Amino acid sequence: MSAAEGPLVVGVDTSTQSTKALVVDAATGRVVASGQAPHTVSSGAGRESDPRQWWEALGEALRQCGDAAREAAAVSIGGQQHGLVTLDAHGEPVRPAMLWNDVRSAPQARRLIEELGGPESWAERTGSVPSASFTVTKWAWLAEHEPDAARAARAVRLPHDYLTERLTGEGTTDRGDVSGTGWWASGTEAYDDDILARVGLDPALLPRVVRPGEVAGTVRDGHGLPFTKGTLVAAGTGDNAAAALGLGLRPGVPVMSLGTSGTAYAVSRRRPADPTGTVAGFADARGDWLPLACTLNCTLAVDRVAALLGLDREAVEPGTEVTLLPFLDGERTPNLPNASGLLHGLRHDTTAGQLLQSAYDGAVHSLLNALDLVLDAGADPSAPLLLIGGGARGGAWQETVRRLSGRAVQIPEARELVALGAAAQAAGLLTGEDAAAVARRWDTAAGPVLDAVPRDEETLARITGVLSDAAPLLERTTDPR
Repeated sequence: MSAAEGPLVVGVDTSTQSTKALVVDAATGRVVASGQAPHTVSSGAGRESDPRQWWEALGEALRQCGDAAREAAAVSIGGQQHGLVTLDAHGEPVRPAMLWNDVRSAPQARRLIEELGGPESWAERTGSVPSASFTVTKWAWLAEHEPDAARAARAVRLPHDYLTERLTGEGTTDRGDVSGTGWWASGTEAYDDDILARVGLDPALLPRVVRPGEVAGTVRDGHGLPFTKGTLVAAGTGDNAAAALGLGLRPGVPVMSLGTSGTAYAVSRRRPADPTGTVAGFADARGDWLPLACTLNCTLAVDRVAALLGLDREAVEPGTEVTLLPFLDGERTPNLPNASGLLHGLRHDTTAGQLLQSAYDGAVHSLLNALDLVLDAGADPSAPLLLIGGGARGGAWQETVRRLSGRAVQIPEARELVALGAAAQAAGLLTGEDAAAVARRWDTAAGPVLDAVPRDEETLARITGVLSDAAPLLERTTDPR
């Protein structure tokens, strides 16, 4: 390893399917070492993982970083949002964690919305209308279906909280991640006692919310990881807030993230409250807000279609009149948690490549529908759309986003933006800087800009029409209770 110009920090991304760790030079942003280790997700009735796998994967990812990880002066954990982690009195999981894409709690989401004054009331209180992704609905499901597990819980955490607590021995979270639970009031920036009482969750089981820039704790002995005792631990945050930090995002700049799920978001100075539930009114990790729209089906759904067709994911062909709504795991935007995929307009002359292109079109259409709601009025419509996530490197994804958005598209060259954002947060503890300012100093958003092309209004209108016509059928695939 070549000499670093400044102290080293570690940023972690514990995502749905793997944990990644970066060791970064706090002065320059240079990645001096990296590691990655997988974990599994159940494919049964719900989507679950054993949190202990995340800890084991973190250890393996850090071991791959070698001596660099041992030299780190600070560490921060970014992680998948919404997951419900229940721990016993010894800090061990009561049951596997219910993940963000577990939609079993859709009936509880509908009931909670009705019981607490409707969607407008929820949006005003928490900034969001809860869907089956939100932690509060998962807790309500657990209390109803596995009451013994709910009673056994002595601590309730989010995925990144779990890892941070194992590092420090202290139960903490941050405003960015906790804003996606459904039991944190965005207006008061505190836990909502009425909502917690409604779902029977004792606030004493919840972690302390650490302020932006505050140290969450220090590494304790006995953790089994290559950190020195006393290493500073930042608050960490949810994956989207961490990616926003990693980009050094300024207000009004639109971002589309193409991963297992797809997201569209932008930093805002105004507290969002969308009563339609299309936009989640999340907080960011700095003190501003991160209005965000999320789709459950993005790269994973398109890759599944490619696999079914026996095609490489890039083997798309133009000229299709086929519409594919790729709701393979239910959907969050639009809110159809138990819907399935729908294919319309198939003909004898339709090619496999055209069918694959229709899957890309359907996935991007869902994200673009919410983009205008995410952006504040007055945002520059000509500003390039930052394209990030695993799909952002794919030519078919890039061209589909350009064609359907009509915007210029910028692809940051920096990889692993969630882990980079966590590293910037850790670096901020050492330098006293705002984490986003650290990332801008590192120039993480730099990358090629693809010019705008005319927006494909015909395809957008066709997909919108099929979605509208198919709404009764899609609703019938949704279990009303």
